[in-house]
Amino acid sequence: MKLHGVRRWVVLWIAITSIGAATAVTLAGEDGNVAENVLLYQRNSGGWPKNYDRDRELTDADKARLLADKERGDSTFDNGATHSEVRLLARAYQATGDERFKRALLRGVEFMLRAQYENGGWAQSYPNPGGYSRHITFNDGAMIGAMTTLRDIAGGTPPYDFVDRDLRARAGVAVEKGIRCVLACQIVVDGKRTAWCAQHDEETLVPRKARSYELASLSGGESVGIVRFLMDIDQPGPEVIAAVEGAVAWFDAAKLQGIRQVTREDKSQPRGMDKIVIPDPSAPPMWARFHEIGTNRPIFCSRDGVPKRTLAEISYERRTGYSWLGYYAADLLEKDYPAWRKKWTPDRNVIE
Repeated sequence: MKLHGVRRWVVLWIAITSIGAATAVTLAGEDGNVAENVLLYQRNSGGWPKNYDRDRELTDADKARLLADKERGDSTFDNGATHSEVRLLARAYQATGDERFKRALLRGVEFMLRAQYENGGWAQSYPNPGGYSRHITFNDGAMIGAMTTLRDIAGGTPPYDFVDRDLRARAGVAVEKGIRCVLACQIVVDGKRTAWCAQHDEETLVPRKARSYELASLSGGESVGIVRFLMDIDQPGPEVIAAVEGAVAWFDAAKLQGIRQVTREDKSQPRGMDKIVIPDPSAPPMWARFHEIGTNRPIFCSRDGVPKRTLAEISYERRTGYSWLGYYAADLLEKDYPAWRKKWTPDRNVIE
């Protein structure tokens, strides 16, 4: 998914989370007045669209257009939308006391609560999602991003200490429902818990495909964020522990060893480069974005929807225009799991 104006936004968001709210709002004012822009982009539903340039200086014509767009039904959780705006506005309100920021973020929270399915999941878009956007969506951290924000609100710690007790309680209930949905979606193969698909059916919870080249599968990318969320649960019960251990064991079993993905110059190609996979016994383990359910073999796919076993077999356009392989679970296995196991299951190591 192509991001527009996100690089500068990422730098700004790092500032917000690492150097303090007051400084962050100052930066926002100097770099396009981010918080003000977020107010303008909020839809009447309470949510936000994705991929807009938050720090762009808006003209009067831009502002008039955005006011006219308030009724658009394009609010989403895709690419960090909505839950990121809620976090930003909370910091802005904490720093300034501007009631407009408070009102907007509370509307955003209400939107997030309304968007949750009764079974605890979140679709990619709301309201009235269509196509694959109606599925429960872990892709790009959509559901986990919403749950993480609501969990922080439920905790009532700064910058959410102003949120009233009733809304904090409702946020907590939503998180608990979400956790139950996450556990129910975990894919079981031969009696063993494994990982998650990027999308699950909103009714049956079975794995579902998204775009033509994003097939139903075990996600080597999105599942990492899910496991980390579960690892953050204090005093985890047996079901959560089983889910974490099953996923960690799956990541260990599914890792791809002895290969490295490289980008090489190729002036004969449209982009002047190509991506290839080469053998390298010294390379750290990798995971595929999509692993076949049951075999754990990596899946690569062109827009025709036909799965292939190697990156070289798919079209140049998809081979170089999508992330198929990565070191997704390296830190999860090397750092996060040992720390979690030491705290909660010191007598058991599922990857020993």
